[in-house]
Amino acid sequence: MNTIEFTKLVATGNDFILIDNARKKVESRVGSLSKLAKLVCARRHSIGADGLLVLEGSRRADVAMRIFNPDGSEPEMCGNGSRCLAYYVAHRGITGNNLSIETQAGVLKAVVRKDMVKVGMTDPEDLRLNIALHSGSETINLAFVNTGVPHAVHIVRSLGAVDVKKIGRQIRYHKIFAPAGTNVDFIKIHGARVISMRTYERGVEDETFACGTGAAASAIIASELKNVRSPVKVRTFGGEALTIYFKKKDSGYKDVFLEGAVKLVFDSTIKI
Repeated sequence: MNTIEFTKLVATGNDFILIDNARKKVESRVGSLSKLAKLVCARRHSIGADGLLVLEGSRRADVAMRIFNPDGSEPEMCGNGSRCLAYYVAHRGITGNNLSIETQAGVLKAVVRKDMVKVGMTDPEDLRLNIALHSGSETINLAFVNTGVPHAVHIVRSLGAVDVKKIGRQIRYHKIFAPAGTNVDFIKIHGARVISMRTYERGVEDETFACGTGAAASAIIASELKNVRSPVKVRTFGGEALTIYFKKKDSGYKDVFLEGAVKLVFDSTIKI
């Protein structure tokens, strides 16, 4: 039986388990990080989390991050996960407060100021508007953008009236997003710089309290369709807020930043 050291962190309601896999020391002991994620992220049966963050060394950046969803899948990156990892390495003295993080979506820049962490996202790609998705007798009007991972965005009048799990799952698995599927964000516009969001996350297969890449996607779609302007305050389902910064560039967007608070909850060990 192996004893694995870990740290629990929370960023705007998204909770993560972080392990230090320097020199593959954890991976060599557990065999599969995917299986480890399924084991430790299971709520009510283990530690419980929205994802497993894996800290590794990098030749391209100060550190590298891999993330595994509770179902064992490995997405390209995670906005709030990258903020948690940046907080961890800065506060543990592994890096300075200005750092770079290698992810499968590219190298991200991060700035840590006490409990606030701001991360530069990869430039959004594959922006699509006016997607008519047919589900049974219903037609749902969506927009889509990839902010490191794919997001379908649906603007609604009332977030409280949305069955996020049911409708989110229908959109997440719809054939037009096959084979990888998509995350799904439901948003309400409150003004020129304020929106609210609820998110169904791919890999978690449920609604989460927040989603960093989803907040970025929601702000960009709100800008494109409703003229919402940067910086955008994004109220999350968990009750906390994220701030999204961006610049419009021709028909696209650049210089997208995600900012919010991070909290280290505890350090501990688990026997595997």
